[in-house]
Amino acid sequence: MDYLFSAEAGLLGLFVSSFLSATLLPGGSEAVLFAVVRLHPEQTTAALMLATVGNTLGGMSTYLLARLLPQRELPVRLEFVKRYGAVALVLAWAPLIGDALCAAAGWLRLNWLSCLLWMALGKFGRYVLVAAGAGMF
Repeated sequence: MDYLFSAEAGLLGLFVSSFLSATLLPGGSEAVLFAVVRLHPEQTTAALMLATVGNTLGGMSTYLLARLLPQRELPVRLEFVKRYGAVALVLAWAPLIGDALCAAAGWLRLNWLSCLLWMALGKFGRYVLVAAGAGMF
């Protein structure tokens, strides 16, 4: 039973939650990160990295699926992403619009590496704020 609350189990759960939260599935990776760093403050750096990697991979899976869709006439809603390019993905962490930004970037066939880097930067920043709220900084 102690394994359920171990740092390793918490980190694994955090990674899975972070990945799923970045897809169209609902999730609460922020709450999981908060709990992990409160219960295991020595794991804060690892938790930040795993949450960021998991959430970024989830966002990139949405990007990839959208990239597979055939292109048609540009919907007006995609003008923001087309205008700002991969930089717009710094907001991929945002509720409601984050998944749409990732999908738009894929559909527009923006450079995957630029998208990955901007997406990771935004998601990392959000998780740093969550960890700070948990009293870790």
